[in-house]
Amino acid sequence: MSVPGGIRAKLMLALVAIIGGALAGAFLIVVPSLERRLVDAKLEILERDTASTASAIVANDIADEPDAIASLGAAFGARIVLYDVVEGPSLAVLVDTANPELTAGMERDPIALAALEGVSARGRVTRGGTQYAEVATQLLTGEVLLLSGSLTDQLSTVGLVKRRLLIASIVAVVFALGLGAIVAGAHARRIQRLERAALRIAGGSFDEPIVDLGDDELGELASTFDQMRVQLRQLDTARKEFVANASHELRTPLFSLAGFLELMADEDLDDDTRSGFLRTTREQVDRLSRTAATLLDLSRIDAGRLHVEEEEVDLQDVALVIAEELGPLGEQSGHHVEASPNGRVWALADEERVLQIGRALAANAITHTPRGSQVRLMATASPSAATLIVEDDGPGIAAEHVDRVFDRFYRADAAQASGSGLGLAIARELAVRMGGSIAVESRPGRTRFLVSLPRAADM
Repeated sequence: MSVPGGIRAKLMLALVAIIGGALAGAFLIVVPSLERRLVDAKLEILERDTASTASAIVANDIADEPDAIASLGAAFGARIVLYDVVEGPSLAVLVDTANPELTAGMERDPIALAALEGVSARGRVTRGGTQYAEVATQLLTGEVLLLSGSLTDQLSTVGLVKRRLLIASIVAVVFALGLGAIVAGAHARRIQRLERAALRIAGGSFDEPIVDLGDDELGELASTFDQMRVQLRQLDTARKEFVANASHELRTPLFSLAGFLELMADEDLDDDTRSGFLRTTREQVDRLSRTAATLLDLSRIDAGRLHVEEEEVDLQDVALVIAEELGPLGEQSGHHVEASPNGRVWALADEERVLQIGRALAANAITHTPRGSQVRLMATASPSAATLIVEDDGPGIAAEHVDRVFDRFYRADAAQASGSGLGLAIARELAVRMGGSIAVESRPGRTRFLVSLPRAADM
Protein backbone atom coordinates (compact mmCIF):
# COMPACT_ATOMS: atom_id res chain seq x y z
CA MET A 1 0.00 0.00 0.00
CA SER A 2 1.12 3.57 -0.65
CA VAL A 3 2.09 5.82 2.22
CA PRO A 4 2.49 9.61 2.46
CA GLY A 5 5.97 10.59 1.48
CA GLY A 6 6.44 7.25 -0.24
CA ILE A 7 8.35 6.42 -3.39
CA ARG A 8 5.90 8.32 -5.62
CA ALA A 9 6.33 11.63 -3.78
CA LYS A 10 10.06 11.11 -3.49
CA LEU A 11 10.49 10.42 -7.21
CA MET A 12 8.41 13.49 -8.10
CA LEU A 13 10.38 15.71 -5.74
CA ALA A 14 13.66 14.27 -7.01
CA LEU A 15 12.72 14.97 -10.65
CA VAL A 16 11.55 18.50 -9.81
CA ALA A 17 14.69 19.12 -7.77
CA ILE A 18 16.93 17.93 -10.63
CA ILE A 19 15.19 20.04 -13.28
CA GLY A 20 14.83 23.02 -10.96
CA GLY A 21 18.46 22.77 -9.93
CA ALA A 22 19.57 22.56 -13.56
CA LEU A 23 17.50 25.60 -14.51
CA ALA A 24 18.67 27.55 -11.47
CA GLY A 25 22.26 26.72 -12.34
CA ALA A 26 21.68 27.83 -15.93
CA PHE A 27 20.04 31.03 -14.69
CA LEU A 28 22.95 31.83 -12.36
CA ILE A 29 25.51 31.10 -15.06
CA VAL A 30 23.86 32.33 -18.27
CA VAL A 31 22.35 35.62 -17.11
CA PRO A 32 25.45 37.14 -15.45
CA SER A 33 27.62 35.88 -18.31
CA LEU A 34 25.28 37.40 -20.90
CA GLU A 35 25.17 40.72 -19.03
CA ARG A 36 28.95 40.81 -18.71
CA ARG A 37 29.43 40.07 -22.41
CA LEU A 38 26.97 42.74 -23.50
CA VAL A 39 28.54 45.36 -21.23
CA ASP A 40 32.05 44.40 -22.37
CA ALA A 41 30.94 44.67 -26.00
CA LYS A 42 29.55 48.15 -25.31
CA LEU A 43 32.79 49.20 -23.57
CA GLU A 44 34.89 47.90 -26.46
CA ILE A 45 32.83 49.97 -28.90
CA LEU A 46 33.24 53.04 -26.67
CA GLU A 47 37.01 52.44 -26.46
CA ARG A 48 37.30 52.50 -30.26
CA ASP A 49 35.08 55.58 -30.46
CA THR A 50 37.08 57.28 -27.68
CA ALA A 51 40.31 56.71 -29.56
CA SER A 52 38.79 58.11 -32.77
CA THR A 53 37.31 61.11 -30.93
CA ALA A 54 40.60 61.88 -29.16
CA SER A 55 42.47 61.77 -32.47
CA ALA A 56 39.90 64.07 -34.10
CA ILE A 57 40.00 66.60 -31.25
CA VAL A 58 43.81 66.76 -31.13
CA ALA A 59 44.30 66.75 -34.89
CA ASN A 60 41.66 69.38 -35.63
CA ASP A 61 42.24 71.39 -32.45
CA ILE A 62 38.52 71.52 -31.67
CA ALA A 63 38.73 71.23 -27.89
CA ASP A 64 37.03 74.61 -27.59
CA GLU A 65 34.43 73.94 -30.26
CA PRO A 66 31.35 72.40 -28.60
CA ASP A 67 29.43 72.08 -31.86
CA ALA A 68 32.19 70.06 -33.50
CA ILE A 69 32.42 67.80 -30.49
CA ALA A 70 28.64 67.42 -30.47
CA SER A 71 28.82 66.34 -34.10
CA LEU A 72 31.31 63.65 -33.14
CA GLY A 73 29.02 62.50 -30.31
CA ALA A 74 26.08 62.27 -32.68
CA ALA A 75 28.19 60.31 -35.14
CA PHE A 76 29.23 57.78 -32.50
CA GLY A 77 25.89 57.75 -30.68
CA ALA A 78 27.56 58.55 -27.35
CA ARG A 79 27.69 61.33 -24.83
CA ILE A 80 31.03 63.18 -24.96
CA VAL A 81 32.37 65.11 -21.99
CA LEU A 82 35.63 67.05 -22.20
CA TYR A 83 37.29 68.01 -18.91
CA ASP A 84 39.94 70.47 -17.99
CA VAL A 85 42.37 69.32 -15.32
CA VAL A 86 42.65 71.85 -12.49
CA GLU A 87 44.49 71.75 -9.18
CA GLY A 88 43.60 69.04 -6.76
CA PRO A 89 43.74 67.12 -9.02
CA SER A 90 40.13 67.75 -9.94
CA LEU A 91 38.13 68.14 -13.10
CA ALA A 92 36.14 70.94 -14.62
CA VAL A 93 33.64 70.29 -17.41
CA LEU A 94 34.60 72.14 -20.60
CA VAL A 95 32.17 70.49 -23.03
CA ASP A 96 29.20 68.16 -22.40
CA THR A 97 27.06 67.03 -25.32
CA ALA A 98 24.20 66.03 -23.01
CA ASN A 99 21.44 68.29 -21.84
CA PRO A 100 22.70 70.96 -19.43
CA GLU A 101 20.56 69.63 -16.58
CA LEU A 102 22.46 66.32 -16.77
CA THR A 103 25.88 67.93 -16.36
CA ALA A 104 25.62 68.44 -12.60
CA GLY A 105 28.03 66.15 -10.74
CA MET A 106 29.96 65.09 -13.86
CA GLU A 107 33.14 66.71 -12.48
CA ARG A 108 33.18 63.87 -9.95
CA ASP A 109 32.65 61.07 -12.47
CA PRO A 110 34.72 58.09 -11.17
CA ILE A 111 35.80 56.90 -14.63
CA ALA A 112 37.03 60.36 -15.63
CA LEU A 113 38.91 60.72 -12.33
CA ALA A 114 40.45 57.27 -12.84
CA ALA A 115 41.84 58.42 -16.19
CA LEU A 116 44.01 60.94 -14.34
CA GLU A 117 45.98 58.01 -12.86
CA GLY A 118 46.70 56.33 -16.20
CA VAL A 119 46.30 56.59 -19.90
CA SER A 120 42.66 55.43 -19.91
CA ALA A 121 39.92 53.92 -17.76
CA ARG A 122 36.69 52.06 -18.39
CA GLY A 123 33.71 50.83 -16.35
CA ARG A 124 30.04 51.17 -15.62
CA VAL A 125 28.34 53.77 -13.46
CA THR A 126 24.82 54.51 -12.32
CA ARG A 127 23.31 57.96 -12.53
CA GLY A 128 19.71 58.79 -11.89
CA GLY A 129 18.78 55.13 -11.73
CA THR A 130 20.24 54.46 -15.16
CA GLN A 131 23.41 52.50 -15.82
CA TYR A 132 26.03 53.72 -18.29
CA ALA A 133 29.15 52.28 -19.84
CA GLU A 134 31.98 54.80 -19.83
CA VAL A 135 35.50 55.09 -21.23
CA ALA A 136 37.84 57.97 -20.37
CA THR A 137 41.30 58.88 -21.64
CA GLN A 138 43.71 61.77 -21.05
CA LEU A 139 44.61 63.70 -24.19
CA LEU A 140 48.15 64.77 -25.10
CA THR A 141 47.04 68.35 -24.53
CA GLY A 142 46.16 67.50 -20.89
CA GLU A 143 42.37 67.41 -21.10
CA VAL A 144 40.37 64.31 -20.14
CA LEU A 145 37.94 62.90 -22.71
CA LEU A 146 34.97 60.80 -21.54
CA LEU A 147 32.52 58.89 -23.73
CA SER A 148 29.40 57.57 -22.01
CA GLY A 149 26.73 55.31 -23.48
CA SER A 150 23.51 54.07 -21.90
CA LEU A 151 23.26 50.36 -21.10
CA THR A 152 19.47 50.42 -21.27
CA ASP A 153 19.26 48.28 -24.42
CA GLN A 154 21.76 45.75 -23.14
CA LEU A 155 20.11 45.48 -19.73
CA SER A 156 16.69 45.26 -21.39
CA THR A 157 17.97 42.28 -23.37
CA VAL A 158 19.26 40.70 -20.15
CA GLY A 159 15.92 41.36 -18.47
CA LEU A 160 14.08 39.75 -21.38
CA VAL A 161 16.31 36.68 -21.11
CA LYS A 162 15.66 36.56 -17.35
CA ARG A 163 11.90 36.69 -17.87
CA ARG A 164 11.96 34.01 -20.52
CA LEU A 165 14.20 31.80 -18.43
CA LEU A 166 11.83 32.26 -15.51
CA ILE A 167 8.83 31.37 -17.66
CA ALA A 168 10.72 28.39 -19.07
CA SER A 169 11.62 27.32 -15.54
CA ILE A 170 8.00 27.47 -14.40
CA VAL A 171 6.86 25.51 -17.47
CA ALA A 172 9.66 22.98 -16.94
CA VAL A 173 8.79 22.51 -13.28
CA VAL A 174 5.11 22.03 -14.10
CA PHE A 175 6.09 19.59 -16.83
CA ALA A 176 8.45 17.84 -14.41
CA LEU A 177 5.63 17.52 -11.88
CA GLY A 178 3.37 15.95 -14.48
CA LEU A 179 6.07 13.68 -15.88
CA GLY A 180 7.25 12.85 -12.37
CA ALA A 181 3.70 11.91 -11.37
CA ILE A 182 3.41 9.57 -14.37
CA VAL A 183 6.85 7.97 -13.95
CA ALA A 184 6.57 7.78 -10.18
CA GLY A 185 3.08 6.31 -10.44
CA ALA A 186 4.32 3.61 -12.82
CA HIS A 187 7.25 2.76 -10.54
CA ALA A 188 5.02 2.86 -7.47
CA ARG A 189 2.59 0.40 -9.07
CA ARG A 190 5.46 -1.94 -9.93
CA ILE A 191 6.77 -1.72 -6.38
CA GLN A 192 3.27 -2.34 -5.01
CA ARG A 193 3.05 -5.49 -7.16
CA LEU A 194 6.35 -6.65 -5.69
CA GLU A 195 5.04 -5.82 -2.21
CA ARG A 196 1.89 -7.88 -2.78
CA ALA A 197 4.00 -10.72 -4.12
CA ALA A 198 6.25 -10.57 -1.05
CA LEU A 199 3.17 -10.70 1.19
CA ARG A 200 1.90 -13.74 -0.72
CA ILE A 201 5.24 -15.46 -0.28
CA ALA A 202 5.31 -14.52 3.40
CA GLY A 203 1.86 -16.07 3.69
CA GLY A 204 3.14 -19.36 2.25
CA SER A 205 1.72 -19.01 -1.27
CA PHE A 206 4.42 -19.88 -3.81
CA ASP A 207 2.38 -20.79 -6.92
CA GLU A 208 1.79 -17.40 -8.56
CA PRO A 209 4.83 -16.23 -10.56
CA ILE A 210 6.25 -12.73 -10.13
CA VAL A 211 6.37 -11.02 -13.52
CA ASP A 212 7.83 -7.60 -14.33
CA LEU A 213 8.80 -6.88 -17.92
CA GLY A 214 10.85 -3.77 -17.07
CA ASP A 215 14.46 -3.84 -18.22
CA ASP A 216 15.81 -2.04 -15.16
CA GLU A 217 16.68 -2.58 -11.50
CA LEU A 218 13.04 -3.22 -10.57
CA GLY A 219 12.80 -5.82 -13.31
CA GLU A 220 15.96 -7.48 -11.99
CA LEU A 221 14.53 -7.34 -8.46
CA ALA A 222 11.31 -8.97 -9.64
CA SER A 223 13.33 -11.69 -11.39
CA THR A 224 15.31 -12.26 -8.20
CA PHE A 225 12.07 -12.38 -6.20
CA ASP A 226 10.70 -14.98 -8.59
CA GLN A 227 13.86 -17.07 -8.22
CA MET A 228 13.44 -16.79 -4.46
CA ARG A 229 9.79 -17.85 -4.82
CA VAL A 230 10.79 -20.93 -6.82
CA GLN A 231 13.50 -21.84 -4.32
CA LEU A 232 11.13 -21.32 -1.38
CA ARG A 233 8.51 -23.46 -3.09
CA GLN A 234 11.08 -26.18 -3.63
CA LEU A 235 12.27 -25.81 -0.04
CA ASP A 236 8.69 -25.92 1.23
CA THR A 237 8.00 -29.02 -0.83
CA ALA A 238 11.24 -30.58 0.41
CA ARG A 239 10.36 -29.63 3.98
CA LYS A 240 6.99 -31.33 3.70
CA GLU A 241 8.64 -34.39 2.19
CA PHE A 242 11.23 -34.31 4.95
CA VAL A 243 8.55 -34.21 7.62
CA ALA A 244 6.87 -37.18 5.95
CA ASN A 245 10.18 -39.01 5.52
CA ALA A 246 11.34 -38.23 9.05
CA SER A 247 8.02 -39.42 10.39
CA HIS A 248 8.44 -42.61 8.38
CA GLU A 249 12.07 -43.00 9.45
CA LEU A 250 11.04 -42.69 13.09
CA ARG A 251 7.72 -44.49 12.95
CA THR A 252 8.96 -47.61 11.15
CA PRO A 253 11.67 -48.57 13.65
CA LEU A 254 9.43 -47.62 16.55
CA PHE A 255 6.65 -49.87 15.30
CA SER A 256 9.19 -52.63 14.69
CA LEU A 257 10.63 -52.22 18.17
CA ALA A 258 7.17 -52.32 19.70
CA GLY A 259 6.28 -55.43 17.76
CA PHE A 260 9.50 -57.28 18.52
CA LEU A 261 9.34 -56.39 22.20
CA GLU A 262 5.82 -57.71 22.36
CA LEU A 263 6.86 -60.93 20.62
CA MET A 264 9.90 -61.30 22.85
CA ALA A 265 7.58 -61.24 25.85
CA ASP A 266 6.31 -64.62 24.71
CA GLU A 267 7.97 -67.21 26.95
CA ASP A 268 7.61 -69.95 24.33
CA LEU A 269 10.18 -68.40 21.94
CA ASP A 270 13.20 -70.55 21.22
CA ASP A 271 16.69 -69.11 21.61
CA ASP A 272 17.39 -68.77 17.89
CA THR A 273 14.20 -66.83 17.30
CA ARG A 274 14.81 -64.64 20.33
CA SER A 275 18.40 -63.94 19.09
CA GLY A 276 17.03 -62.96 15.69
CA PHE A 277 14.53 -60.61 17.31
CA LEU A 278 17.32 -59.06 19.40
CA ARG A 279 19.49 -58.57 16.32
CA THR A 280 16.64 -56.91 14.42
CA THR A 281 15.81 -54.76 17.44
CA ARG A 282 19.41 -53.63 17.64
CA GLU A 283 19.35 -52.69 13.94
CA GLN A 284 16.22 -50.62 14.46
CA VAL A 285 17.79 -48.87 17.45
CA ASP A 286 20.83 -48.08 15.30
CA ARG A 287 18.51 -46.70 12.63
CA LEU A 288 16.80 -44.50 15.18
CA SER A 289 20.17 -43.35 16.50
CA ARG A 290 21.36 -42.36 13.03
CA THR A 291 18.18 -40.40 12.36
CA ALA A 292 18.42 -38.64 15.72
CA ALA A 293 22.11 -37.87 15.15
CA THR A 294 21.32 -36.38 11.74
CA LEU A 295 18.60 -34.14 13.18
CA LEU A 296 20.87 -33.14 16.07
CA ASP A 297 23.71 -32.23 13.70
CA LEU A 298 21.30 -30.17 11.61
CA SER A 299 20.06 -28.25 14.64
CA ARG A 300 23.62 -27.62 15.84
CA ILE A 301 24.66 -26.35 12.42
CA ASP A 302 21.67 -23.98 12.25
CA ALA A 303 22.33 -22.75 15.79
CA GLY A 304 26.05 -22.25 15.09
CA ARG A 305 27.00 -24.59 17.93
CA LEU A 306 28.63 -27.33 15.88
CA HIS A 307 32.14 -27.82 17.24
CA VAL A 308 34.97 -29.37 15.24
CA GLU A 309 38.43 -30.26 16.41
CA GLU A 310 41.64 -29.56 14.51
CA GLU A 311 44.02 -32.48 14.56
CA GLU A 312 46.17 -34.43 12.17
CA VAL A 313 44.11 -37.09 10.44
CA ASP A 314 45.38 -39.77 8.07
CA LEU A 315 42.79 -39.88 5.28
CA GLN A 316 44.11 -43.26 4.11
CA ASP A 317 43.22 -44.72 7.52
CA VAL A 318 39.80 -43.06 7.25
CA ALA A 319 39.24 -44.75 3.88
CA LEU A 320 40.25 -48.16 5.31
CA VAL A 321 37.98 -47.78 8.38
CA ILE A 322 34.95 -46.81 6.28
CA ALA A 323 35.54 -49.65 3.80
CA GLU A 324 35.73 -52.12 6.67
CA GLU A 325 32.62 -50.72 8.37
CA LEU A 326 30.43 -50.61 5.26
CA GLY A 327 31.75 -53.76 3.63
CA PRO A 328 29.07 -55.99 5.18
CA LEU A 329 26.33 -53.49 4.22
CA GLY A 330 27.64 -53.51 0.67
CA GLU A 331 27.65 -57.29 0.52
CA GLN A 332 24.03 -57.43 1.64
CA SER A 333 23.01 -55.12 -1.25
CA GLY A 334 25.34 -56.70 -3.80
CA HIS A 335 28.03 -53.98 -3.76
CA HIS A 336 31.75 -54.29 -3.37
CA VAL A 337 33.28 -51.65 -1.06
CA GLU A 338 37.07 -51.29 -0.99
CA ALA A 339 39.81 -48.83 -0.06
CA SER A 340 42.60 -48.27 -2.57
CA PRO A 341 45.96 -47.95 -0.81
CA ASN A 342 47.78 -44.78 -1.85
CA GLY A 343 50.13 -43.99 1.03
CA ARG A 344 49.47 -41.83 4.03
CA VAL A 345 47.74 -38.48 3.42
CA TRP A 346 47.61 -36.15 6.39
CA ALA A 347 44.95 -33.49 6.81
CA LEU A 348 44.14 -30.95 9.52
CA ALA A 349 40.58 -31.87 10.48
CA ASP A 350 38.29 -33.51 13.01
CA GLU A 351 38.68 -37.27 12.60
CA GLU A 352 35.16 -38.13 13.75
CA ARG A 353 33.65 -35.57 11.37
CA VAL A 354 35.78 -36.82 8.48
CA LEU A 355 34.57 -40.35 9.21
CA GLN A 356 31.00 -39.04 9.30
CA ILE A 357 31.43 -37.40 5.89
CA GLY A 358 33.03 -40.50 4.38
CA ARG A 359 30.32 -42.79 5.74
CA ALA A 360 27.60 -40.52 4.32
CA LEU A 361 29.23 -40.46 0.88
CA ALA A 362 29.91 -44.19 0.77
CA ALA A 363 26.43 -45.07 2.04
CA ASN A 364 24.97 -42.71 -0.55
CA ALA A 365 26.93 -44.51 -3.28
CA ILE A 366 25.67 -47.90 -2.07
CA THR A 367 22.07 -46.66 -1.93
CA HIS A 368 21.99 -45.04 -5.38
CA THR A 369 23.89 -47.56 -7.51
CA PRO A 370 22.62 -50.92 -8.83
CA ARG A 371 23.72 -54.32 -7.54
CA GLY A 372 27.17 -55.32 -8.68
CA SER A 373 28.54 -51.74 -8.51
CA GLN A 374 31.89 -51.06 -6.89
CA VAL A 375 32.48 -48.32 -4.33
CA ARG A 376 36.09 -47.24 -3.85
CA LEU A 377 37.63 -44.95 -1.24
CA MET A 378 41.06 -43.40 -1.66
CA ALA A 379 43.15 -40.47 -0.44
CA THR A 380 45.34 -38.14 -2.48
CA ALA A 381 47.43 -35.08 -1.68
CA SER A 382 48.30 -31.87 -3.49
CA PRO A 383 50.62 -29.05 -2.34
CA SER A 384 47.69 -27.22 -0.74
CA ALA A 385 45.09 -29.84 0.16
CA ALA A 386 44.47 -33.40 1.27
CA THR A 387 41.55 -35.08 -0.47
CA LEU A 388 39.35 -38.04 0.41
CA ILE A 389 37.70 -39.52 -2.70
CA VAL A 390 34.59 -41.70 -2.74
CA GLU A 391 34.04 -43.18 -6.20
CA ASP A 392 31.52 -45.57 -7.74
CA ASP A 393 30.99 -47.04 -11.21
CA GLY A 394 27.23 -46.57 -11.21
CA PRO A 395 25.13 -44.84 -13.87
CA GLY A 396 26.05 -41.37 -12.63
CA ILE A 397 24.00 -38.36 -11.56
CA ALA A 398 21.81 -36.59 -14.11
CA ALA A 399 23.15 -33.17 -15.10
CA GLU A 400 20.09 -31.36 -13.73
CA HIS A 401 20.70 -32.86 -10.29
CA VAL A 402 24.48 -32.41 -9.98
CA ASP A 403 24.30 -28.81 -8.75
CA ARG A 404 21.64 -29.64 -6.16
CA VAL A 405 22.77 -32.87 -4.54
CA PHE A 406 24.12 -30.90 -1.54
CA ASP A 407 20.88 -28.97 -0.98
CA ARG A 408 18.96 -29.70 2.18
CA PHE A 409 16.08 -32.16 1.83
CA TYR A 410 16.91 -32.65 -1.84
CA ARG A 411 16.63 -36.10 -3.32
CA ALA A 412 17.17 -36.76 -7.01
CA ASP A 413 14.36 -39.30 -7.16
CA ALA A 414 11.88 -38.66 -4.37
CA ALA A 415 9.74 -41.58 -5.48
CA GLN A 416 12.52 -44.14 -5.03
CA ALA A 417 15.11 -42.61 -2.73
CA SER A 418 14.93 -43.17 0.97
CA GLY A 419 16.30 -41.15 3.84
CA SER A 420 15.90 -37.56 4.90
CA GLY A 421 17.82 -35.87 2.10
CA LEU A 422 20.15 -34.28 4.66
CA GLY A 423 23.22 -36.52 4.57
CA LEU A 424 25.10 -34.73 1.78
CA ALA A 425 23.99 -31.29 2.98
CA ILE A 426 25.39 -32.00 6.45
CA ALA A 427 28.56 -33.47 4.91
CA ARG A 428 29.19 -30.25 3.01
CA GLU A 429 28.55 -28.13 6.11
CA LEU A 430 31.03 -30.24 8.09
CA ALA A 431 33.67 -29.93 5.37
CA VAL A 432 33.26 -26.16 5.25
CA ARG A 433 33.48 -25.91 9.06
CA MET A 434 36.84 -27.71 8.84
CA GLY A 435 38.11 -25.24 6.23
CA GLY A 436 37.50 -27.54 3.29
CA SER A 437 34.94 -28.27 0.59
CA ILE A 438 33.16 -31.06 -1.26
CA ALA A 439 32.88 -31.31 -5.03
CA VAL A 440 31.18 -33.88 -7.24
CA GLU A 441 32.17 -35.13 -10.69
CA SER A 442 29.74 -37.40 -12.47
CA ARG A 443 29.35 -39.11 -15.80
CA PRO A 444 27.87 -42.46 -16.81
CA GLY A 445 30.10 -45.14 -15.36
CA ARG A 446 31.82 -43.01 -12.75
CA THR A 447 30.78 -40.63 -9.98
CA ARG A 448 33.36 -39.11 -7.67
CA PHE A 449 32.87 -37.09 -4.50
CA LEU A 450 36.04 -35.21 -3.52
CA VAL A 451 36.38 -34.00 0.07
CA SER A 452 39.23 -31.44 0.11
CA LEU A 453 40.67 -30.49 3.51
CA PRO A 454 43.63 -28.38 4.65
CA ARG A 455 46.81 -30.38 4.36
CA ALA A 456 48.92 -31.12 7.43
CA ALA A 457 52.68 -31.41 7.44
CA ASP A 458 53.73 -34.88 6.29
CA MET A 459 54.43 -37.17 9.25
